[in-house]
Amino acid sequence: MIIRKSPAEIDAIGAAGEILVRTLRLLERQVRPGVSTAELDQAAERYIRSQGAIPTFKGYRGFPGSICASPNSMIVHGIPGPYRLERGDVISLDVGVTLDGWVADAARTLPVGPVSALASHLLEATERSLFRGVEQCVTGNRLGDVSHAIQASAEGDGLAVVRSLVGHGVGRSMHEDPQIPNFGEPGKGPRLQEGMVLAIEPMTTTGTIDVQTGEDGWAIYSTDRSLAAHFEFTVAITLDGPRILTPWHRDDAADGGLASIVGRARAI
Repeated sequence: MIIRKSPAEIDAIGAAGEILVRTLRLLERQVRPGVSTAELDQAAERYIRSQGAIPTFKGYRGFPGSICASPNSMIVHGIPGPYRLERGDVISLDVGVTLDGWVADAARTLPVGPVSALASHLLEATERSLFRGVEQCVTGNRLGDVSHAIQASAEGDGLAVVRSLVGHGVGRSMHEDPQIPNFGEPGKGPRLQEGMVLAIEPMTTTGTIDVQTGEDGWAIYSTDRSLAAHFEFTVAITLDGPRILTPWHRDDAADGGLASIVGRARAI
């Protein structure tokens, strides 16, 4: 069952989103060679709790971290620990924030210092696919329109779209209906309606679509150990178009599609 939210409830998710975005910006400033993923996790938890909120991931199904920190070929669900970032790495940071019982969820993949041309392309193209999906988050469209837009963008840029990991609804719970694949046919699936709140999250690699779970039972890697990226927004469907509840600001949104969606989305 897809739970639609009232405007006031969407505002409440947006308030959690504000804290989440500030957390991601804090982490972005700390991402550099030599920093451990445990140190990033500790910084995120301190900040989230200082804002009167709760790190959603902490304790979820036994997950020990406050954020997911997934370097290089690790796609998602990395447990923060002793790994220290190295120059040329990419690091995916996934953050959930719960405020007054409402959840916001977002992720970014960041470069650690200068990175290879391949890594830079991976990050730019995956982020672009996220915005392409968000463009389709309008009333009357189908969920498949979102999925297809992500797939067409990412694959058009030469990336592999992971099939076994999906986006989801979000609200009182971190994972609500519907599931949102990052591939599919346009015109298929549930119709998008005002009040739906969706976590749109393309996950891509520079190699295979196939994944495997690590020994800790959480981390998910590309099987060929190709570089991976993960970008995510929490997005509300409104009569005025998609409302991004976890926006970060792009200085280089020169691409027509990106510029149009950034300009149209109501960033809190």
